[in-house]
Amino acid sequence: MSVARWNELYQGQVAVADAGNVDLLFVGDSITEGWNKPIWDKSFGAWRPANLAIGGDHTGNVLWRLQNGHAAKLHPKVVVLLIGVNNFFHCSATPTETYAGVQAVVAQLRGIYPDARILLNAVLPFEKSAHNPRRAQVVELNRMIARLDDGKHVFFHDYGARFVQPDGDISPEVMADSLHPTAKGYQIWSDAMLPAVKELMQ
Repeated sequence: MSVARWNELYQGQVAVADAGNVDLLFVGDSITEGWNKPIWDKSFGAWRPANLAIGGDHTGNVLWRLQNGHAAKLHPKVVVLLIGVNNFFHCSATPTETYAGVQAVVAQLRGIYPDARILLNAVLPFEKSAHNPRRAQVVELNRMIARLDDGKHVFFHDYGARFVQPDGDISPEVMADSLHPTAKGYQIWSDAMLPAVKELMQ
């Protein structure tokens, strides 16, 4: 993503934060930014949702945006967070280093939204083959991220198994590039998350 495009998206999110009236806040990278709009509207539209995600962002980018993008003006009831995969891609980070980044983002969200509940998504599987070494990195990372679930404000959910075939491979019908969900993939994610979102929004 170009710097100009990133800045355009960032300024749009500042405007969203300034406008307020958000009950359900999504935070993340391109996987969250790219939500299929009809699925998004049907699944989450009733909860005054907002999407504060930018493609290519790693945990450090998200931290900066939360600290500088007027996000603290919002008062969401629930925050849906998925972040970390780009730490592998853009930072050559280890699972332990990536976990530290996710932990910092969760801590930042807890600090600016002390009354919100955070639906913390496990990093989704990527790479087509179940035998790709990066799959093992994701498993290791998610094992650590799961520790952040405190049962009060942070609720960890791992929906990764829903995105893979019985042999563990990723179908292009679900993720065309073995990373970003297709419309079918977003429907799978929506169906998986909705019960938790409904419960946390109460």
